[in-house]
Amino acid sequence: MEHSGRTPEQRYGPALEKAQHDLRGRNPLVVANWAGVQFEAGADGRGSFFVRFWDATYTVRFPEGTVLGEAGEVPPISLRLLILHYLLTAVGAPLANRWAAFRDFPGGLGYNAAFDGRVNKRLAAVFGQRLAEFTEASRLLGGVPLDVGDAAFAFDVFPRLRVAVVLYRGDDEFPASANLIFDAAADSYLPTEDLVVLGETVAGRLTGAKPPA
Repeated sequence: MEHSGRTPEQRYGPALEKAQHDLRGRNPLVVANWAGVQFEAGADGRGSFFVRFWDATYTVRFPEGTVLGEAGEVPPISLRLLILHYLLTAVGAPLANRWAAFRDFPGGLGYNAAFDGRVNKRLAAVFGQRLAEFTEASRLLGGVPLDVGDAAFAFDVFPRLRVAVVLYRGDDEFPASANLIFDAAADSYLPTEDLVVLGETVAGRLTGAKPPA
């Protein structure tokens, strides 16, 4: 998870290859059932998973493990790895319908400083004094409002993995803060280390969201 001068392909390439290898050894019907995704099998034993991530559906070819977007494009390697790890980690657990902080997941304390800096502090820096902009960006991305903090929205990022962002407005006494939280069953669908990448992805999309022209 170290951010260095290496390219994303250099950082994530070995993990991507391992995930593709591991997927080949799985029963695709079981994987699809546990992940809550569709699998279409061909007569030759090959097939495709159709995995919804946020507002788009990605195709994962089986057994190759290649990931393609809706227009046939190759997504960023970090997103390809998230999608493959979602398929590999899924155990079919229902949503817990309660929230958990990143540090509450196994191994989360070890990554918590990185998560806080790359996700929570980033969101607070952009939206801490801009609740209206946060609300607009969240609605553009399909967020469902929650009654917590000064503003909060939940997002179904995978079929069985939900996150929320809670924003607290700053004042003269306390600085603005943000907290990206997860449904407590999130570690049944992604390893803890991948939750950092997911958090960065959510923060990036929210801070980059623009209203339609």
